[in-house]
Order: sequence, then structure tokens, then C-alpha cells
Amino acid sequence: MRSSAGILSALASSVLAARPFLNEPDTGLQTILGNWPNEPVPDFTEMVDQPNLPIDQLPHINVTVGLPDLEEIARKFLSPKNFAYYRNGAAGEYSYRNNLEVYNRYRLRPRVMRDISKIEDSLPTSLLGHNFSAPFYISACARADYAHPDAELNFVKAAAAGDILYMPAQFSGKKMSEIAAAKKEGQVLFQQVYLDSNDTLTKELFKAIEEAGSKAIVFTVDSAADGNRHRAARYGVTSAEWTKLPIIIKGIMTYEDAKLAYEHHAPAIILSNHGGRQLDRSSSSLEAALEIFNEDKDLFNKEMEIWADGGVRYGVDAIMLLSLGVKAVGIGRPFMYANMYGEAGPKRVIDLMKREIAIDAGNLGIANLREITSEYVSRAPTSPLTASLSSS
Repeated sequence: MRSSAGILSALASSVLAARPFLNEPDTGLQTILGNWPNEPVPDFTEMVDQPNLPIDQLPHINVTVGLPDLEEIARKFLSPKNFAYYRNGAAGEYSYRNNLEVYNRYRLRPRVMRDISKIEDSLPTSLLGHNFSAPFYISACARADYAHPDAELNFVKAAAAGDILYMPAQFSGKKMSEIAAAKKEGQVLFQQVYLDSNDTLTKELFKAIEEAGSKAIVFTVDSAADGNRHRAARYGVTSAEWTKLPIIIKGIMTYEDAKLAYEHHAPAIILSNHGGRQLDRSSSSLEAALEIFNEDKDLFNKEMEIWADGGVRYGVDAIMLLSLGVKAVGIGRPFMYANMYGEAGPKRVIDLMKREIAIDAGNLGIANLREITSEYVSRAPTSPLTASLSSS
């Protein structure tokens, strides 16, 4: 009979075979090299300048049954440069990859024989006193015009139809005034900004945000310098208090900074590593939430609201964050990819995510999302062997 050590060794070997070692990170080089050396390297300039495919060549949006489907379609539909702008991460993109994989390292703890008949009724939430139909929002992402000519206007209209929050980015494809004009009466938007030491420009920016009718300012603090983005470099793409509005601090990644934000009376913070686009090997939002929970879980129950974004692709991803006390979850890239379909794209993402959160919460035995607790998720990561198996 084989020893347990021998079995584990055999399993470990199979894991390594199934999950390739990333000696050379996948940052788009293979796309550039093509079939070299059997064929010459394609003309880089022509590849970069290639336009998006015509919209009428897209498969029907109903073929998408989950958020990851939209990235696969976007990879074929968007030009290499435009896709790289949305997809790129910092350096070897390990933080980007970790944002997606970290959810696999924690296990759910389903409870049974619970009355889940009203779970959909518990999806609505309030953020800084504003009511929305679900605990997720469209994160601030720049240059929506790279996927569709109507750009951010599609997000405004889809957010209104789905009754969720949208955060327009400062470096949007449409002007702030154009985005504001597309709002439905009474619709709430929070405006994302970067700030520097130029007080005059900051005052002008805040005035424009107030005039546009935004209800809060989302101040991104995790972008002190441009990210070291290898994929972006290949395609030549880059990033893009004088107010009575509440200022939300976006880009918190540690307990210490979350505590400081609370001590300085921030109304809300967003746990985020900028989608893995700024500093490679930075913690994911789930890891940051776990750190805060383990250091002082009561911080989630104080006046300051804690939100999070990064790598959310499934309903259970959102539920893991919500179970720790996160109030709402931001989704970015899937909405950007979906925008190639126009307004119908982001509407599809909203519908898919609402459905997944409700179904997954029901299967977990959660009767009321507003009363969710940490009992539904194991806060100890799985063993490296199990984690590798689940991620391969």
C-alpha cells in the first residue's frame, strides 16, 4: 500500500504538470512574435493600429452566461492595442493574476435547511445614504471609447436601468458634462479623480464635479506614479479640499491605512490595488479585507463604509467580500469588455451578476444578504497543494 507521503508527492507532481511555471510571464509577447522563427515577426505598427472588428460581427450577447465570457469575446473583437489597454497589469501581472485566483484559496461553508425564498429581496443596499438595487457597482475605468463610440454613456444608461451605482473615471472618453447630461432624473453618480499639488486645478476640478451633479468624489490614492506595465508598454498605452461633497478614498490595501482613514473621518474607503495595474505583488482586496477583519473586525461596523474591487468575476467572489463586512463590490474590466455591445453589454453584466449573487447566496444558505456574516467563508486559506489544484 502506498504511503500518504507518496500519494502527496504524486499529487504535487500532477499539479505542477497541470499548472505551468511562469518563468516568462504572459504579458503579450507571444502575440507580437507570432510564429517566429518559422515566419517573420508581424509588422508591429500595423498590429497596434488595427481597428476593432465591426459590431455586426459580434456573437449575440446571449451567448455570454458569465462575466469571463466577455473577456474572451473582447480578445477577438477589440484591436490588440485597445484590448491591451483594458487588460494590462503591472510588470509580470502577478497581482492581476492573484486578484482572480485569491478567491480559490478560500472555501465556502454552506448552511442547509434555511429559508432562502426572499434572498432576491435582500439584494438592495445603500451607499452613503443613496439606495441601489444591488451591492455592486461599475468601477471607475478610463477610456470606454476604446470599445464603443458611445463610451461611458452606455454605463450611465445601463446603471440607471439596473439601478446600480456608476463611478465615471476622470480620464473618460466622454466629457464630464456629456456624462452628466446622459443621467436619468435622480440618478446618482460618484466621480473618480486623481489629485496633485496644483491647488488651482484641483479647485476647478471640484467645481466641475459639483456642477455635474455628482454626489461624491472618489479620490484614487494608489497611483502615486504610473504603473510599471509591460503589456501596456508593448502597445504604447498609459494611464490616464475645496468641496462639500463626501470624499471616498480609493486604493487602501492595509489595515493601518484603513484605520488612518477612519481616524481622519473618511466617509468610505475602497480596498483596491488598481486592478493589479500599479504595483505588482500588492495585496488583493480580499487579502486586505481579511487583514482588516483579523486585526479589528469592528472597523467594518463603524461609521466609515468599506467597499472593495478587484478580480470579481462570479457571485461567490462578491459574497466572500460581503461576508467579511464589505458594503459593496466594484467590477471594472468585465464592464469595459461588455461595452463593445453598446448599452446592452453593461446591462448584461448587471443582470448576470444579480442572478449569480442571488443563486450563490441561496445555495450557501444565506437568508438575507444584509445580515450576512463571516460564518459562510473559511478565513484560513487552503493548503498550497489544494490552492494549486483549484487554480490550474
